[in-house]
Amino acid sequence: MAEEDIFTQRLEKIRNLKEKGINPYPTKFDITITAEKILKEIPVGKVCVAGRIMTIRNMGKAAFLTIKDSTAKIQIYIKKDIVGDDNFKIFELFDIGDFIGVEGEIFKTKTGETTIKVEKFQLLSKSLRALPEKWHGLKDIETRYRQRYLDLISNPEVVEVFKKRASAISAIRSYLNQTGFIEVETPMMQSIPGGAAAKPFITHHNALDIDLYLRIAPELYLKRLIVGGLDRVYELGRTFRNEGISIRHNPEFTILEVYQAYADYNDMMFLSKNIIHETAKSINAAKIIYKDKEIDLFGEWKQLSIEKAFTEVGIDFLDIFSEEKLKVLARKFEIENYEKIPARKIFDHLFDKLIKPKLIEPTFIIDWPKYLSPLAKSKPDNPDITERFELYIACEELANAFSELNDPVDQRMRFEEQVKEREKGDDEAEFFDDDYIKALEHGMPPAGGLGIGIDRLIILLTQQESIKDVILFPLLKPLS
Repeated sequence: MAEEDIFTQRLEKIRNLKEKGINPYPTKFDITITAEKILKEIPVGKVCVAGRIMTIRNMGKAAFLTIKDSTAKIQIYIKKDIVGDDNFKIFELFDIGDFIGVEGEIFKTKTGETTIKVEKFQLLSKSLRALPEKWHGLKDIETRYRQRYLDLISNPEVVEVFKKRASAISAIRSYLNQTGFIEVETPMMQSIPGGAAAKPFITHHNALDIDLYLRIAPELYLKRLIVGGLDRVYELGRTFRNEGISIRHNPEFTILEVYQAYADYNDMMFLSKNIIHETAKSINAAKIIYKDKEIDLFGEWKQLSIEKAFTEVGIDFLDIFSEEKLKVLARKFEIENYEKIPARKIFDHLFDKLIKPKLIEPTFIIDWPKYLSPLAKSKPDNPDITERFELYIACEELANAFSELNDPVDQRMRFEEQVKEREKGDDEAEFFDDDYIKALEHGMPPAGGLGIGIDRLIILLTQQESIKDVILFPLLKPLS
């Protein structure tokens, strides 16, 4: 039957229900137990359960239905002799997709299936549109992302992914709270975006008549709190970057940022490892499979300097400090449009092409060049290298951290260099944030900072293919 015909037919059923004095959208139904608990405990006595009708098997004077709540599916049995003729006629106006509340006792069918023998029932919501034809497995990727509600109804494994996501985030918060960190909230609309190399979204505040930016990172505000005396802070929330969409990128995503006074990037390595361990334990994901290779997250975590990483692929590390030599390397390794992109981007492309595919086991890539790390503290023995790491697992970056630069004079000079890069056309370079400099001038203790991409972590731990599979409502191109 065509979708329009189904819609029209169900509107007619609503009219019939109302004529019989039935409200197709009542306010409330008192539930006494979930489907999952019934299946586990087989309770004695009457139960009240509610859920969406997933199947109807009508046998004339009786019918078997499968209903689904948020915990499980369960079979119910409606018989004319029990509910009465008038009520059975009302039931015949029900469809797959409707929500129903039932009261009755539990029994076992001849095949041993736990079933509710319905004594009373109530329509809780009339569905006007049919569920996907194959309700047991909606497969169309585009429909799944655009109509996530149908995906959740049709694919129980998708529900499980998002339950695991919730458990993982809860575990992160629990671990940080137990280790003395406090959760804070910083502005999502900022007058000066900072804390990452990214292009921001711009919005406008009418009352103040000023442009504002959706944050690209909460970093600079969190470090202001370190200045203010909050020694251990974290924020877990949304961040926005005006970038392309891919299987690993969504313009709106979730990030965890953690800052700890009197710590450095070695402490952040320890912290990031513990956070991922706690998250993995919370959803039983100690081992994952990547391209037929098992990765034990509780096994060895390696450290590799970025200098050694480039040396291992035949590149002189000093060459990456020269824009001219970077362009030679870009031409050699066929980096597209290398003449039109800044040195930082050329470096990123070379790293992604030559080094990242080798980083399967958990690996900290440490000691990054200063020109790539404008907010990180330089190493005492080499001012051109910073105390920074990126964590890679299964060839994907999961975390970025460093010993925080707390020298206001050095930070001012780095911001000035970033302004020059922006003037040369790098629209992802850091903005100059004078108020942040002023905060540092009041004194910030030594500190370590850590950022973890939550969506990528969930992709890894739940073994999904795309960031769209772990974000309930990913950004999609509008249908024309």
